[in-house]
Amino acid sequence: MVDPLAEVIALLRPRAVFSKVISGAGAWAVRYSAFGQPSFCTMLEGKCLLAVDRQPPATLEAGDFVLMPVTPGFTLSSLEPAVPVFLDPKKSQGTSGELRHGRRQGKPDVRMLGGYFEFDSPDAALLVSLLPVLLHVRGIEGLSVLVKLLRDETLASRPGRELVLGRLAELLLIETLRSTSGDSAPPGLLRGLADARVAVGLRLMHGAPAQTWTVDALAKKAALSRSTFFERFSRAVGLPPMEYLLAWRMALAKDLLGRSGVAIAEVAERVGYSSASTFSTAFSRHVGQPPGRYARRHEAAA
Repeated sequence: MVDPLAEVIALLRPRAVFSKVISGAGAWAVRYSAFGQPSFCTMLEGKCLLAVDRQPPATLEAGDFVLMPVTPGFTLSSLEPAVPVFLDPKKSQGTSGELRHGRRQGKPDVRMLGGYFEFDSPDAALLVSLLPVLLHVRGIEGLSVLVKLLRDETLASRPGRELVLGRLAELLLIETLRSTSGDSAPPGLLRGLADARVAVGLRLMHGAPAQTWTVDALAKKAALSRSTFFERFSRAVGLPPMEYLLAWRMALAKDLLGRSGVAIAEVAERVGYSSASTFSTAFSRHVGQPPGRYARRHEAAA
């Protein structure tokens, strides 16, 4: 059975992992500006507070895992109130050693392993929009194991390092997302997959993107009326069915056009268009440039 969640994560192509140990003692607070890249944190010991812009504050404790697919501004602090120190997350890239907040001497009250990675997909913004802003998971031992493997691989210089990091990042994303309750998630892929009828439509579109799907055909497969399926899909996913199908086809087309040797006619056929000219018109309208130019620019940038 096709897994839309795994397909979206694979198409995001996560890479370039960086992580470091962060600790704090006494009263402390740090304010990070919006980063834009996916970031994660696993709590090793102690407790602290996380306040992400436009999200309810959360208390983090040992064993918790946090993932932000596109990191907005946030404040991390001790349980004691303190005036935040402003930090630029990009300035810590490439630095080694433990990052300490608050009191410098003595045993820390809290320790965590924080890090980030990048999405290499040209359609990352669209795909990330299908995921929650903040995922906070508690008590999933496998996530801590994956983060440790990520850190060990990041610090090592072994053959195949980038490939291993990419696969571990994919696993980290999938494990986090499937450990999150889809029923309580905001509109997007998780909430869509949590609705059994909507999930039927999502799996059909992902499993056969070249097929001539209509709302009627998808509704019939999901055993719902056309209007009910349209309304449930739009509410759960945040996009109407045909708009989601178009976005998914275009994401696949961008991925295929980025591969050398794939002709436009073949791309058109694989994403559900009867001719290269029909596909070119749809692609140009959606992306803002013809597929041939997009492919050449991608090849030149590679």
